Amino acid sequence: MKQQAGMGIVLALITAMSWGSLPIAMKLVLQVMDPFTVVFYRFFLATLGLGAILALKRQLPPKAFFRRPRWLMWVVIATAGLVGNFVLFSSSLQYLSPTASQVIAQLAPPGMMLASVFILKEKMRASQIIGGITLLCGLVMFFNTSLVEIFTRMSNYTWGVMLGVSAALVWIVYGVTQKILLRRLASQQILLLLYTLCAMAMLPLAHLDLLWQLDRWQLGCLIFCSLNTLVGYGALAEAYARWQAAQVSAIVTLTPLFTLIFSELLSLGWPDFFAIPQLNTLGFVGAIVVVSGAMFSAIGHRLWPRRSNPVPMSCALDPGRMSDGEVK
Repeated sequence: MKQQAGMGIVLALITAMSWGSLPIAMKLVLQVMDPFTVVFYRFFLATLGLGAILALKRQLPPKAFFRRPRWLMWVVIATAGLVGNFVLFSSSLQYLSPTASQVIAQLAPPGMMLASVFILKEKMRASQIIGGITLLCGLVMFFNTSLVEIFTRMSNYTWGVMLGVSAALVWIVYGVTQKILLRRLASQQILLLLYTLCAMAMLPLAHLDLLWQLDRWQLGCLIFCSLNTLVGYGALAEAYARWQAAQVSAIVTLTPLFTLIFSELLSLGWPDFFAIPQLNTLGFVGAIVVVSGAMFSAIGHRLWPRRSNPVPMSCALDPGRMSDGEVK
């Protein structure tokens, strides 16, 4: 049991580190590629990788699923939500730092919580309310130097924040639909369908020839972004199989801190390629408060037990299993 829990911790950390490093690499690629092209290549390569894995395991989606128009409709809605999240998140990186984008992405868990209450009729815990309020306070602290700019004029930074918030909101649409689809398909089967449809949706908007304009660093980052999807979500699925969902969700909320740490280290090692994060003390504390709020939403009920046992709500940004909220 302890060995399983230990492996669960390692796998959850791999997911958090994968997602934490993703926007840093993506920002470098976006210097040449537009968001639509980056998203297409990510989905296309992820489709090839996941499709090969499921084919070898003989776990491809069953043919009977495609004979149900109602479930195909949910697949289309989930596809729109996922591709919208990827495009909006990538677009926000054109105006924001990787750390800022990941901090804003933490709006998805409380948003998913509220959507599950009103749409899926799940129950809300007091710890989740406290965690959500704490997260919002952390966001105000993180953006303390830019609040006036964000709310008084439409600067590039304001556009970046709006795109990041929109990405989190679109993720909620995807997340609710994902929970419905899990009643009929396994998480990896759903992901294969969504990756395939998302790649097809992005193909008309993508400029494939931009691939040849990438230098060695940017090409490596694009490949990393594509593999990141398979590694991050694959590790997350295995973590859920070995450890409790709440604990896994809590570790995944560390993603923004990993983004901040990786940004600092990479800017020291390769200052010509990676920018130094611009955060004052209050902003740094705000990032920690955001993570703490998201973490308390995930595991607060274990620290503050209740007599009743409400239906558990999840907040991990997993587009395959959708336990609680992505981002990605």
